[in-house]
Amino acid sequence: MENLHILFWLLKDLAWCMIWKPLALLMIGPTLGIALLITWRTRTIKAELAHNLAIVFWISANSYWMISEFFDFDTMRVWGSLTGKHMALLPFLTGLLILAYYYLVQKPREARTEAAVGA
Repeated sequence: MENLHILFWLLKDLAWCMIWKPLALLMIGPTLGIALLITWRTRTIKAELAHNLAIVFWISANSYWMISEFFDFDTMRVWGSLTGKHMALLPFLTGLLILAYYYLVQKPREARTEAAVGA
């Protein structure tokens, strides 16, 4: 399933690059859908959950950015100097925050627990 996910993601981004709007827009569903399914299936493994959630937010941000370009609101000012394209920062940063929490809080906590159990 993960390999199929990569195929869909590459097709989406290739279609974006080539400005094949119908294919690019169509590929959002399967790309994001499989990412969500993989995330759900690995939800009990904290490391996998964090990374797969980050991927879901990355695909969401990437898809939003693509849509903003296709429908010409990528350069529209939204607030101050921020444009429509900059709104993709919200899911990108959400993914980064999830990974930051995992590496700065969750993983050290797991290491301490393992060390205590092993002692």
